[in-house]
Amino acid sequence: MRLKISRSKNSASFYVIKTVYVDKREKTITVEKLGTEKELKEKLGVIDIEKWAREYVEELNRLEKEGTEPKVIAEYSPSKLIDKDVQRSFNAGYLFLQDIYYKLGLHNICKDITKKYKFTFDLNSILSRLIYSRVIYPASKLATTELSKRFIEQPNFQIQHVYRALEIISKEADFIQSELYKNSLKISKRNTGILYYDCTNFFFEIEEEDGLKQYGVSKEHRPNPIVQMGLFMDGDGIPLAFNINKGNTNEQVTLKPLEEQILSDFELSKFIVCTDAGLASNDNRKFNNVQERAFITTQSIKKLKKYLKEWALDPNGWSLSNDLKEYNINKLNEEKDFDKVFYKERWINENDLEQKLVVTFSLKYKNYQRTIRENQVNRAEKVISSNPDKLKKTNPNDYKRFIEKVNCTSEGEIADKQILSIDKELIAKEEIFDGFYAVCTNLDDDADEIIKANKRRWEIEESFRIMKNEFKARPVYLSRDDRIEAHFTTCFIALMIFRLLEKKLDEKYTCNEIIKTLKDMNLYEAVGNGYIPTYTRSELTDDLHQSFGFRTDYQIVTTKQMKKIFKVTQN
Repeated sequence: MRLKISRSKNSASFYVIKTVYVDKREKTITVEKLGTEKELKEKLGVIDIEKWAREYVEELNRLEKEGTEPKVIAEYSPSKLIDKDVQRSFNAGYLFLQDIYYKLGLHNICKDITKKYKFTFDLNSILSRLIYSRVIYPASKLATTELSKRFIEQPNFQIQHVYRALEIISKEADFIQSELYKNSLKISKRNTGILYYDCTNFFFEIEEEDGLKQYGVSKEHRPNPIVQMGLFMDGDGIPLAFNINKGNTNEQVTLKPLEEQILSDFELSKFIVCTDAGLASNDNRKFNNVQERAFITTQSIKKLKKYLKEWALDPNGWSLSNDLKEYNINKLNEEKDFDKVFYKERWINENDLEQKLVVTFSLKYKNYQRTIRENQVNRAEKVISSNPDKLKKTNPNDYKRFIEKVNCTSEGEIADKQILSIDKELIAKEEIFDGFYAVCTNLDDDADEIIKANKRRWEIEESFRIMKNEFKARPVYLSRDDRIEAHFTTCFIALMIFRLLEKKLDEKYTCNEIIKTLKDMNLYEAVGNGYIPTYTRSELTDDLHQSFGFRTDYQIVTTKQMKKIFKVTQN
């Protein structure tokens, strides 16, 4: 900053000015109008105003150098139009994602890949913007190229570079995953003692199959081609590895190849694999019944052999953790025992595999299942009475399964039209299993520890929900297989960064709360002076700043302060 004196015949006016760079061009702006010589003499009682003014400017420079300047004054005119086609509002929420991105060493991963392929575009700029935008502004690749201009640090690529980058990211997806895991160990302890695996699928708004896009069993019952994603998650809910398969692939055969990749690339050998029943083929169980690996998998009681089903449903012989007494679940007290989880266990040998079957029973779970069924039956009754044309093919969990269709009367005569009624026999059959839950394992651990480990499977299901809903990973608008694989690679990285962000916030906030806050954290650029927050400061924004060690919520964040933030988040 420097002093400017504007002199006229009868007076002199004093200003503090400085030179700033706007769009890489020098521009002189007024920092502060001190006043006229006459005004300052009357106000300060100083004779040598010029000497005072120069000392004042020197003090401002000293304070600015120390980062403790007392105030920033920006001039705005009510009669001057804003510049046309000039952006002044920028998002700062991405800076918290950027901090984790760089701590995971993704910029160095990009350097290694760039060195290998010797391309000239900035892969780090592209990958980082694809990830930040996937969390804050999820959109197509074309839209993301434009939306990333909302971040304070501007992108330096064009759409053709994005598509070229997707091809490279696809080729290096395995390398990126293994390096991410190794780098993540430097910033967070990974709970790899238990790994959760599950599959989901993502649809395309097309009709013809091609490459990875194949018709298969859609989780959302959509009549569209799909691709399938298999995902491993560690015991703390942080994504570990993923793969993409054709939409018509049997889920059970996807576990082993990805697990083999983890064994080789991640150098892990001792862990428990936890899956749902649909992924628990006998081959998968045997694969994790060797060396230092083990398995825990849900087990359908309905599909057990008759003698095991009878044992599982027998009301006698139930236990509570740390309690030697045996219980009869038919004699439980609804009020006293409502929140308790009872269990029984036995070792079985099925298909040349010795494993322990653990069955649990809970009055609370029984009540939950009956409430769900009652709601479904009510919906079925409404359809029968008001909209029978709505009936179509049903799946095993659809409320329409309770609607029984007959073509003859109770006397056995052929009816004029199909008769619809509630299938009470089916309801009674389902009620038998209310409150029961079972898992199989080759571990000899206590039943309550096995049950506790299995309960965390909900986190991997939540991860899929975040990708599909908040990250809008589907429908997929890419056609080439390599670009599709790259798209899900960026979704996987975004999910990993977001989960680590949740951990830094001690999991105090919901996914929606965090994403909305990051999206709303906008700053207005006061050219030459810095950035003025326009968002609402909250407990969540305070926790973000506290956790990451920088602040964007001062009344104005000076340009110098913002440069320091860039440096902190890219370290």
